[in-house]
Amino acid sequence: MYRVAADIGGTFTDFVIEDQKSGDVRIGKVPTTSDNPARGILNGVSQLIDDPQDIEFFVHGTTVGLNAFLERKGARVLLVMTSGISDTYTIARGHREELYKLHYRKPKQLVPRKDVHEVTERLGWDGSVVTPLDEASLKPIIEKVKAEDIPAVAICLLHAYANPAHEKKIAEILAQELPGVSISLSHSVAPEWREVERASSTVMDAYVAPVVELYLETLKREFLDIGMQQTIHVMRSNGGVMTDAHASKHPITTLLSGPVGGSIGGVELSKSTGMKNLLCVDMGGTSFDLSLVVEGEPELSNETVLQGLPLLMSIINIDTVGAGGGSLAWVENGGLRVGPQSAGSQPGPVCYGRGGTQPTVTDANLFLGRLGEASLLNGDMTLDMASTAKAFETLGHKVGLSATELAEGMIAIGNAKMADAMRTITVGRGIDPRDFTLVAFGGAGPMHAVELARELDIKQILVPRFPGTFSAWGMLQSNIRHDFSITHYAVSDEVNAGQLVELFQGMLDSGTKTLAEEGVAPNRMEFVRSVDLRYAGQEYTINVSLADTADIDAAIEKFHDLYQSRYGHALHGAAVEIINLRLAAIGRLERTDFSGYAEQTQQEPLVAHRDIIFNGKSYHSPIYKRDFLPRGKVFESPAVVEEASATTIIPPGYTFEIDDIGNLLIQSEEHA
Repeated sequence: MYRVAADIGGTFTDFVIEDQKSGDVRIGKVPTTSDNPARGILNGVSQLIDDPQDIEFFVHGTTVGLNAFLERKGARVLLVMTSGISDTYTIARGHREELYKLHYRKPKQLVPRKDVHEVTERLGWDGSVVTPLDEASLKPIIEKVKAEDIPAVAICLLHAYANPAHEKKIAEILAQELPGVSISLSHSVAPEWREVERASSTVMDAYVAPVVELYLETLKREFLDIGMQQTIHVMRSNGGVMTDAHASKHPITTLLSGPVGGSIGGVELSKSTGMKNLLCVDMGGTSFDLSLVVEGEPELSNETVLQGLPLLMSIINIDTVGAGGGSLAWVENGGLRVGPQSAGSQPGPVCYGRGGTQPTVTDANLFLGRLGEASLLNGDMTLDMASTAKAFETLGHKVGLSATELAEGMIAIGNAKMADAMRTITVGRGIDPRDFTLVAFGGAGPMHAVELARELDIKQILVPRFPGTFSAWGMLQSNIRHDFSITHYAVSDEVNAGQLVELFQGMLDSGTKTLAEEGVAPNRMEFVRSVDLRYAGQEYTINVSLADTADIDAAIEKFHDLYQSRYGHALHGAAVEIINLRLAAIGRLERTDFSGYAEQTQQEPLVAHRDIIFNGKSYHSPIYKRDFLPRGKVFESPAVVEEASATTIIPPGYTFEIDDIGNLLIQSEEHA
């Protein structure tokens, strides 16, 4: 029986297949079918698995919802709000993220003012009914949705997090009158105070809902057609997994479904290697994703901002920039630019021979000798050097550079953009990147890892096994996870411990029910409690784990310590406010232990030498096959290490070796 993970990227869809009988791990890549991502998954399953009925567990990461948002191709949404506050969503917050940006424009909302409608009702801050719901006020909304064929409705009523009765009643009426229309409720999407953020989150859920629902329905139907009966699982933005049924009900939780697999893989690496602090970088064909593992744990947040729009959701902190192997070189006002436009999978880089004529970062690596013509997919894919050279000569002539200068310039520009993003999530937040090990993965990550580490003075780089499919592997290390929250305001010296116990018990009951619906046995359920705290009068909170529901004093002491480490001071003795109670319901999934590394010694690792250009100088460098590198032996650079899913480039000045569990460990010579 197989455990299978698929990661849908902008260029390739990656697969990792674990055979639970033999313990073997296989990987595969197929081109992403951007018009219908489900078809790419089916192509991969058909090519890599003889009988889909042998799949016991299937999980995948999808960017369908995120792409619909980024490309503004989501559904038209009608937003329903309480009478008198309907401008809240449109006005939003008045602060400016960039104070001195002269041409600053507020982010464009997903719902224009003309599609925001009011209903007559009112709740107090404590959930008490001030004005009963007037069902007659729904009539114009129903008529407009029918007349204009609006596919999605978002409902966000004032203080619905404290009492969802009115939202539930409206949803009941609309579902009866508007069959087939997606309905998103704020008390279900984001049951917390702060009206702007709650409305924005509910609108986002409704905006991507029809697209995500259609995709999951299509994938499930087509899987059934080929005989796969098992439940389809989807990665959540919080690093857990959920069934497709739950994903259809909560589409906003899939927004960062793809990139988080790499973060969870990083957590597993931290456990197996003992390296507590990791800077994980995932460079694919289209994007460059970054995340941190600090003291062995992923960085979780309860809110985020996407293109200026605030969202309340449990999410692993991931930064993304438009830099990948497929990033295109182009000329603007006589200057060379690289990305964020990407060649994608069609036509792809020039060297793929699919009709591309504009050079990419991947083409630059081929032209400089860092990639060989038979480097990709163990030689199953041949790269076109002649067309690549012609493309560089043509563009180089336009910008007044030789082909070699152009190729090195493209890589330098791409590296500078990625290094700047790495500084943003480390130095920009008071974190010293020199205390971290750089973990590089993705199809293009290991090609640039060492030069990126050098930019930030990081001395140690780790390239995991199967780096080109590492995010997919990380998905197989995840557990089912659902997050619950309740807004509950109290000051530290007035806390009612009994009330906290009661509120947490309500979330525990909901979590137990949800995990049972996901097929989790009671003995594999785990629950983690936490609380959002802040000093009185402040706006933002720090989430603090809660070992004992009734022992809020211990959580407050921990809050002081966290505040001290984050901001450099703490106000011991000052009043602390409780804002939100949170509970993570986790269902532990069974997985195969693949911690061992079996050496393959039937072939010499050194397979060739190739002339490679570093900083304008050519080096006759050895080319190694990673599968046959002996464990523990130290090699010197410059060198190239090739494998099926990726190519690792090691410039002069470094040593490298395979560690006990199969990771490729690279260190600067001064560090070694």
